[in-house]
Amino acid sequence: MKLGVIADDFTGASDIALTIAEAGMSVAQFIGVPDDAAPADLDAGVVALKSRTAPVAEAVADSLAACDWLRAQGAEQIVLKVCSTFDSTAEGNIGPVLEALADRLGAGPVIVCPAFPENGRSVYQGHLFVNDVLLNESGMQHHPLTPMTDPDLRRVLAAQVKRPVAHIPAQVVTRGAAAIAAALPADAQMVITDAIHDADLLQIGKAAQGMALLCGGSGIALGLPANFGASAAQPDWSGAAGAGVVLSGSCSGATRGQVARYRQIAPSREVSAADLIGGKVDVAEVSAWVMVQPVPPLVYSSADPDVVKDAQRQYGNERAAEVIEGFFASLAADLATRGIGRIVVAGGETSGAVVKGLEVSALEIGPRIAAGVPMVRPAGRALALALKSGNFGGEDFFAEALNMMQGASLEVAE
Repeated sequence: MKLGVIADDFTGASDIALTIAEAGMSVAQFIGVPDDAAPADLDAGVVALKSRTAPVAEAVADSLAACDWLRAQGAEQIVLKVCSTFDSTAEGNIGPVLEALADRLGAGPVIVCPAFPENGRSVYQGHLFVNDVLLNESGMQHHPLTPMTDPDLRRVLAAQVKRPVAHIPAQVVTRGAAAIAAALPADAQMVITDAIHDADLLQIGKAAQGMALLCGGSGIALGLPANFGASAAQPDWSGAAGAGVVLSGSCSGATRGQVARYRQIAPSREVSAADLIGGKVDVAEVSAWVMVQPVPPLVYSSADPDVVKDAQRQYGNERAAEVIEGFFASLAADLATRGIGRIVVAGGETSGAVVKGLEVSALEIGPRIAAGVPMVRPAGRALALALKSGNFGGEDFFAEALNMMQGASLEVAE
């Protein structure tokens, strides 16, 4: 193994695995830290953790364990994959995990760049933009678990780490890899690096050759495989047959739009924290309903922010999230016993729950459905998954994903 990635959620892991695969490296996504060694011919390994919203100490411990395993497989460079909207609270987890990894690897300086231009995420003058608005105006300020109210990544990261936080502006980045390398501080600082275009990320990757540790979104990996001699390629993939379903737990604006769109053409069932806590939802009944629908149905808990806040006030943040994730994990497990063939999942936490319910230990990476979203398949199983970050994909993503998995046609209403 040459390149190792520690991802703080499951959709982010698939996202960066796709970037690496398309750049020509053989890659596998592992669910949690494996007990066994990776295949000897694997170029890159992505360890998917559920550490984005875990307690800080747990996130640090899990990330260090992943780092140790990747290094034991031969990984020469480690990437901490975080969300392209830098999802974290004032306490972390990005900063504490990154600093612990830097200490473990003796790394510094450490480039930090969550930019993903293809999906509208850019960093300019140290500030994170989502399309044409600052992060704190993008809807992320309403995130139920990691509300992002400050677009200045320098301030956000400085509040979470002990090391100084430096900045390389776009004016330097556009001059290329040599200029970026020359601008890096000599000591062990965290360095927020601007990036507006994919070309910027390619130059950042080139400048990072030989560095022990980087941090960013999937875009940070665009230029890394070339440092190891890889060239662009397409992942091998064959279609998936069988019944399909869409499971959506994300409350992002993009996902809520996708839910509204898909409900126009498919049967749907909404579940809420209140119904689950009140025992009003039976997993087996919902699962049986899914399997008899003529069109892949939608099961969702993607409520408006005010509804989510009401549930959090009534039951507590952890309890409300726990029952929703537990439901999707149990539903996925039951659907697997009934022979489901295609599952589209919206939301990082929901994706983690589904993968846990399916008892998946590793994923094979297939071709892209949309920017940042590949088809994936549990190793050795006839099941196709699409694990989508909440804000990714166009309005018709659910239908498009199901179509691409099977090659069939599902009409989208105009």
